[in-house]
Amino acid sequence: MASKSNEVAVDVADGRSGSWHEKLRDGTPVLIRPIRSEDADLERRFIDSLSAKSVEFRFLGQVKVSDDMVRRLTHVDPQTGVALVAVFQEPAGDREIGVGRFHLDGDRATCECAVVVSDQWQGRGLGYLLMRHLIDIARERGIRRMYSIDAAENRNMQELAATFGFERVVQPDYPREVIHSLRL
Repeated sequence: MASKSNEVAVDVADGRSGSWHEKLRDGTPVLIRPIRSEDADLERRFIDSLSAKSVEFRFLGQVKVSDDMVRRLTHVDPQTGVALVAVFQEPAGDREIGVGRFHLDGDRATCECAVVVSDQWQGRGLGYLLMRHLIDIARERGIRRMYSIDAAENRNMQELAATFGFERVVQPDYPREVIHSLRL
């Protein structure tokens, strides 16, 4: 679906390594950058703002947000993973509106990815932008395959994965989950 790429602005590096100023389909500006350890409060507020369904889709079940969980999500080892946060800059401060991440498997040629967008920001192209950056970074690092494990009923992820050409496989032992896989 080549038309999807025309619905969002081309990314422009802002001079900081791995940060991009982007525009959503509706023209709203956002900043996509690597998550940092000092983003713990931002990440906690983001997760707390997600609907129960979005949390279930992201974590494949309900989770209780703990300090340890937030620490693990914001302290990413760059040797084994990438986490990009999408930030909307407001006068009162930054607001996290989405996050995309991948973590290398033990073979270092495969990575598992995940993208979640705040409920209020869904349908505006942010998931597309986050996934595009994750795929580009994975390719630059020589990763050969990216996959995600998703709830079978997660239509947004199905559409996003299809846009990028991910193959979809339902596991017979786990029919409520699907694996989306992309050769890089």
